[in-house]
Amino acid sequence: MGMTTLCYIEKDNKYLMLHRIKKEHDINKDKWIGVGGHFEHGESPEDCMFREVMEETGLIPLSYRFCGIVTFLSDMGTEKEAWEYMCLYHIEEFKGEIKECDEGVLEWVDKEKILDLDLWEGDRLFLRYMQERRPFFSLKLVYEEGNLVQAVVDGKDLEFFDILDENGNKTGKIKERSLVHEDGDIHGTVHIWIRRKTEKGYDLLLQKRSKEKDSFPGCYDISSAGHISAGDESLESAIRELNEELGIKAEKEQLKEIGIHTGIMNGNFHGREFKNHEISRVYIYEEPIDITELKLQKEEVEEVRWMDSEELLKKVRNGEIKNCLFEDEIVICSLKTENCTKTNNL
Repeated sequence: MGMTTLCYIEKDNKYLMLHRIKKEHDINKDKWIGVGGHFEHGESPEDCMFREVMEETGLIPLSYRFCGIVTFLSDMGTEKEAWEYMCLYHIEEFKGEIKECDEGVLEWVDKEKILDLDLWEGDRLFLRYMQERRPFFSLKLVYEEGNLVQAVVDGKDLEFFDILDENGNKTGKIKERSLVHEDGDIHGTVHIWIRRKTEKGYDLLLQKRSKEKDSFPGCYDISSAGHISAGDESLESAIRELNEELGIKAEKEQLKEIGIHTGIMNGNFHGREFKNHEISRVYIYEEPIDITELKLQKEEVEEVRWMDSEELLKKVRNGEIKNCLFEDEIVICSLKTENCTKTNNL
């Protein structure tokens, strides 16, 4: 186990990055990281930060923030390298001239180009938290064979998805949710439509998404929908989402799978680019419900309402409902039950 500092020095909207290419036996070999290193006996985090920055860059920090603690765990490297507590610093003012570094090559990199570099995947998380000036945080990152397999921020596990190929098959790689939507990776979701028979045809239940959602906040959406977490299957995910979002405890036989939907949409929400490429298993649920008795998950759902499926379809086609990816699903849900057969391509 080691104690280290990791420092990102900023100037003119650029970070001073260290390309680790000089040391042969280095867990960070060929990676781009900030500057820093291990504590020496008796040093405080600030003592180590000042010394390492001076030794590796020749610069002297003048203004800085202690942003958080990063716990780094890996099955690679020496025992000292494979378990570290890293004190993360953001240095905003400094003096001095940059010198050559014996750890690697120093280079000023535009912040918008940082993600083009070969980074540890988890670095993207704490760089974002640092950039957003998130309050002091504790981030745990766990790697297996160089791949990020777990991330925990302030004691809360972050969600990971299985990455899929174009045919919807698992590739064997998993990835943290926000990084999936930064990169536009293909991943799995479930869509559950709740419908009831009427004299005219069918009503469909719509949910209004919470204003705090990371995508399409405040928009009307499918009755219930959600991501398939890494290692989970679609039907168990559909049952879970119904229970979590609406308080409906469904049985497996009450959900009828009607097809697969591929959706691609990009946007910008809460100041961040959002890329979505999902392959969704689509289900219908037709058990009687009283929407006044539903237990809505406040973090996800603001309200629910019934709407005639034909009226809903008309509003979508007239552009009254924006950013709708599920027109074809509404068409299928409008059909009589006996005609609502499973199709592999909605």
